[in-house]
Amino acid sequence: MDVKLWTLVAALALVTYAPPSQAKPISLVERCYCRSTVTNLPRSYIRELRFIHTPNCPFQVIAKLKTNKEVCVNPEIRWLQQYLKNAINK
Repeated sequence: MDVKLWTLVAALALVTYAPPSQAKPISLVERCYCRSTVTNLPRSYIRELRFIHTPNCPFQVIAKLKTNKEVCVNPEIRWLQQYLKNAINK
């Protein structure tokens, strides 16, 4: 057989049997998590807060509620601003 044919068969076999990549497409990696935010969420409903800062997105606050649901909270809420000031001062 010709060397070119062997090379083609080897390349096809490599592509066919190579494991699939686990990487996410770049469009999913750089997407903002919070597209809309909640502004009227009482603090008593929240179990934990998570803060996310990504390069192309604004500051994002995710609250995990006592019902295990996650919602995005508007970072401009007064009680959240006070919480962040207290956390920074400690």
